[in-house]
Amino acid sequence: MSNNSELIAQCEAKARQWLSPSFDKETRDAVEAMLKNDDKTDLVESFYKDLEFGTGGLRGIMGAGTNRMNIYTVGMATQGFANYLKKCFAGRKDISVVVCHDCRNNSRKFAVTVADIFSANGIKAYLFDDMRPTPECSFAIRELKCQAGVNITASHNPKEYNGYKAYWEDGAQVLAPHDTGIIEEVNKVKVDEVKFQGNPALIQTIGADIDKVYLDRVHTLSIDAEAISHQHNLKIVYTPLHGTGMMLIPQSLKLWGFDNVHCVKEQMVKDGNFPTVVSPNPEYAEALTLALRDAKELDADIVMASDPDADRVGMACKNDKGEWVLINGNQTCLIFLYYIITNRKNKGLLKPSDFIVKTIVTTEVIRKVAEKAGIEMRDCYTGFKWIAREIRLSEGKQQYIGGGEESYGFLAEDFVRDKDAVSAISLLAEICAWAKDQGKTLYDILMGIYLEYGFSKEFTINVVRPGKTGAEEIQQMMTNFRKNPPTDLGGSKVVLWKDYASLEQTDAEGKVTKLDMPTTSNVLQWFCSDGTKVSVRPSGTEPKIKFYIEVKGIMHDASEYEKLDEEGAQKIDAIKKSLNLD
Repeated sequence: MSNNSELIAQCEAKARQWLSPSFDKETRDAVEAMLKNDDKTDLVESFYKDLEFGTGGLRGIMGAGTNRMNIYTVGMATQGFANYLKKCFAGRKDISVVVCHDCRNNSRKFAVTVADIFSANGIKAYLFDDMRPTPECSFAIRELKCQAGVNITASHNPKEYNGYKAYWEDGAQVLAPHDTGIIEEVNKVKVDEVKFQGNPALIQTIGADIDKVYLDRVHTLSIDAEAISHQHNLKIVYTPLHGTGMMLIPQSLKLWGFDNVHCVKEQMVKDGNFPTVVSPNPEYAEALTLALRDAKELDADIVMASDPDADRVGMACKNDKGEWVLINGNQTCLIFLYYIITNRKNKGLLKPSDFIVKTIVTTEVIRKVAEKAGIEMRDCYTGFKWIAREIRLSEGKQQYIGGGEESYGFLAEDFVRDKDAVSAISLLAEICAWAKDQGKTLYDILMGIYLEYGFSKEFTINVVRPGKTGAEEIQQMMTNFRKNPPTDLGGSKVVLWKDYASLEQTDAEGKVTKLDMPTTSNVLQWFCSDGTKVSVRPSGTEPKIKFYIEVKGIMHDASEYEKLDEEGAQKIDAIKKSLNLD
């Protein structure tokens, strides 16, 4: 850092502005310490840019600085959001918003700050009395007929992070033109223009009243109450990983009829430091360590975990040898959609106008399930705001019956417009009960899907590149892939290239056609003749570039699964070599 004197000088000038009386003493002291430190790394990382709205709003490390989550960056974002709302709804006297938060350090403080600023701007704020799952924030916006909402959460990020998700009146995270409109307003705001002094008359506390309506609506998603009544004693182990799931998920499971739910005691403690896990991410096996310990002791049927803001679900079940195995996000999404389609069909509930949605990086086996059932399947960009957009576009014309993504998010309903672990965990328990009713496990259901629709193995590689230099490196990787696209991936011939930045696809003959998507996105995809699919995209919320690999196989008998899985792993290794990722 020391040789980059121009950048350091810019950051120092920006930092000195944070020494003014507009900032509290704690912040001024922290900035002073950064300025005095000979090592300018912290200073540059804290001030080299302003936190921007990415695919998930604001998200960053907590601390002092323009590139950090603190009451001032949160305050400026909220003041800009308030200004934008007053422009958009200029004719309304009673603009209102929902304010929600998770279990993280400073989340309550940030949420109260947000509610204060909205109220100071004449906007009514419905503030939850305590932490709540992300999907309930989306639900409350629609239920209370609000114009917007803010959820303070960094989802499954490490404990140092926090975030700010902006929602629109449909209960979905903001899309164009509102995302750029809010950013424009936020960029105009100076700290001394933020109205921090709240108006208590415009802040209304909400809680149990919304919980009840929401949980009752979630219960309407149950497809097979009979299977639950037969298997009400299903042994379920659940962990909220210290987060918001503890507020509603045990209640929801009880309401659905499950009366043998064991919650992991050490993790039913609200704690933004997540002391019992390395990372509060249900994608990682390590996060389920304590739940699996309890499951083995109890001889449980299923293990489920929600991430800190309870919008994603991870799970484990027993394989054909009775060993506990983790079910990945692609497999979970596949099981959900297979069950919803199959059981709605069995009960005469499936209609030709029903549709499902998956993201472009999620397993293609879902497409086969939908095609066989004669149900429309739509592909959309990564992020649940795109799934929410599909629901909105078809409202009143077609019925959304489920959608998800490979990163452990699923939404079974249309009365919420973000991924929902409360409904997903309740529905997953029902699927487990339905399987057990037939003398099967969830693992058997998955094997059955592979036998009918073909085997698939998916693997995601996260290449983490933090900071300014990391962002530049990620950008360069994408540029190189565009200039020199692969023609071969692990021995498989690439026959189709898709570039969502130009919205063009090119086939093996060089024929170029347009991609039908709502906007451009910095994503590349390559499809091979044998069904292999590789997608690459920089994360919108974290300093990393993600590679999503999917390889295929044909399964004639469930006993072949391990062999196909091993062959799939070898194929993935070969693809990693092709992309210089090994």
